[in-house]
Formats: sequence, structure tokens, C-alpha cells
Amino acid sequence: MKNFDKGTLIRTLALVLALANQIFAIFGVEQLPIDEDQINTFVELGYQLFSVAATSVAALIAWFENNYITKKGKAQKEALQKEGLTK
Repeated sequence: MKNFDKGTLIRTLALVLALANQIFAIFGVEQLPIDEDQINTFVELGYQLFSVAATSVAALIAWFENNYITKKGKAQKEALQKEGLTK
């Protein structure tokens, strides 16, 4: 999925929905009431949610790694302070 650009993903989803719509039409089932704007909105929402999640995870990792939270981190901070290498 990471090799797909946004346009490819939208076109693929549109193709899948169009094929499903054709299959439903063949069997007399009511067709899907979905238009292109709804698909674009759904893809945009998915992209935004993924972006927020990735940013949040990266921020938490960076915060955890750059602060002296664990026992090892506290020991490192004490060693740095002892040598006068930190404020």
C-alpha cells in the first residue's frame, strides 16, 4: 500500500465499487448510492486519521526517548550531571 499514491488508491476504490455496483445490477439488487465525492471524502478522512496517528506515535516515541523516564535514563542523567555535562 505504501507504493500507491493518492490517485491510484482513489481509482482502485472507484473500480471496486463500480464492479460491485455492476454485480448488484445484474442480480437485481438496488445499486450502491455512492458518488465520487463521497469516495474522495472517505479517502481524505482515512489519510487525515493515519496522519494524526503517525504523528502522535512519532511524538510519543521522541518524547519518551529524549526524556529521562526509565531507570536507565535516570542513571544516564545522573552520570551526565556528575560529569558536569548537563544543565
